[in-house]
Amino acid sequence: MKSSQQPTLLNKALGWVEKIGNKLPDPITLFFLLAVITIVLSAIANGLNLSVTHPGTKEIISVVSLITPASLRQIVTEAVANFVNYPPLGTVLVAMLGVGVAESSGLLSALLRRSVLSAPAGIITPVIVFAGIMSNLASDAGYVVLTPLGALVFLAFGRHPLVGLAAAFAGVSGGFSANLIVSSLEPLLAGITEGSAQLIDPSVTVNPLANYYFMAASTVLITLIGWYITDRIVEPRLGRYEGEQNLAMDSLSSAERKGLKWAGLALLVGVAFFLVLVLPAQGILRDPENFTIVPSPFFQGIVPITMVLFLVPSIVYGKVTGSIRNDKELATALAESMSSMGYYIALAFMTAQFLAYFKWSNLGIILAIQGANFLQATGFTGLPLLVTFILVSAFINLFIGSASAKWNLIAPVFVPMLMLVGYSPEFTQLAYRIGDSTTNIITPLMPYFPVVVAMGCKYDKDLGIGTFVAMMLPYSIAFLVGWTIFFMIWFSLGIPLGPGASVYL
Repeated sequence: MKSSQQPTLLNKALGWVEKIGNKLPDPITLFFLLAVITIVLSAIANGLNLSVTHPGTKEIISVVSLITPASLRQIVTEAVANFVNYPPLGTVLVAMLGVGVAESSGLLSALLRRSVLSAPAGIITPVIVFAGIMSNLASDAGYVVLTPLGALVFLAFGRHPLVGLAAAFAGVSGGFSANLIVSSLEPLLAGITEGSAQLIDPSVTVNPLANYYFMAASTVLITLIGWYITDRIVEPRLGRYEGEQNLAMDSLSSAERKGLKWAGLALLVGVAFFLVLVLPAQGILRDPENFTIVPSPFFQGIVPITMVLFLVPSIVYGKVTGSIRNDKELATALAESMSSMGYYIALAFMTAQFLAYFKWSNLGIILAIQGANFLQATGFTGLPLLVTFILVSAFINLFIGSASAKWNLIAPVFVPMLMLVGYSPEFTQLAYRIGDSTTNIITPLMPYFPVVVAMGCKYDKDLGIGTFVAMMLPYSIAFLVGWTIFFMIWFSLGIPLGPGASVYL
């Protein structure tokens, strides 16, 4: 992909990343090769007796060779299970049922044209980034709904759709921990932090809102950084989009306006229906034991709920405008939405195998623990220690995507260690979250990375991993640097992190 800018040091560096990365094979082939390499490395590391001690359980973790009779049987017998249980697979396919019908019925096109004709073009970028950050409340739905929507919005404004896709992905994944609203991630991480802190002081409790003030403020920070990177670095590099401009900017017809009106009413009815199941103190979609909203069946089922909230208004719009006249045409629209996912399904199969092998071999866990051991060995104290901890967390994130899985591994080491030098468990958790978020968008080991690459191929069939990483790398670096500086300022001023949570014990 050619840049429209004059060569600069940054453009030369990103061009080098793009050039080297694009020499890699097709993503499907690449993940096949990574799976083979993992098998070979597991055998070599096992032969060298590579092992580490788990910091929490004190269990000895050794590399498992995947070239043994038992492992080979596992590779063969669990291939289908690896594919079926690949986390993004069901999420993407279910969400695309609703999104696909919204697109084929004409609802998305009409809605975007309505937005283009009424919204100021200058604020589209921050709106997309901000919406991406806020979509974390809906778990994985942001990846499969907002990311392709970002591309469509930019295309509707006559801008490069890959830039919109990048901006949305940066918000959804790079700004993963930031939010103005408490998500299900908060109690999950707080529980791990509390258990680790009680290794030092059994009386310690960690409030799930412990990082709320900082993360709410970070929402504004990440939005501004994402806005700057999108408009000043990413979009100039990609230049003008030469593909098909398939969103006509004509005024809406009377049928389309009527369809949008009825679709909007259908959406309101759908939202009201789910609110009735959630808002009452003993709502059906609340947790059946504690009647909490976070966590609850509502958040666990947010993807099918999102699908329904796309599907029903799309059907209503299609009936009003005549684009979906009967159940056969609806079935055709559903089938077409799945037919466009062929490449992704093939990619998901190979990615699932690689991630399974990586997990079975214990290579990811060993890399994480070795990173933690390195940080302990630096001998740093104070702010240098905390900044190094953020960087190590960002590095570990390249190999283990799950925020809770990594925190389960390293919290028993760093929460007690930093408590002993005066820092609160909540503060250590906050530092971890910065590193955990910022490298999501550049690692192929993040489950939704290949999903978004596959989405981008719709607008550039030659899109390679190199081009995509070069497109996302400025976001990753800017988020890591900007968020760390923000963290240092917050640390220096001693501002509370959340209700009842401070920097120091």
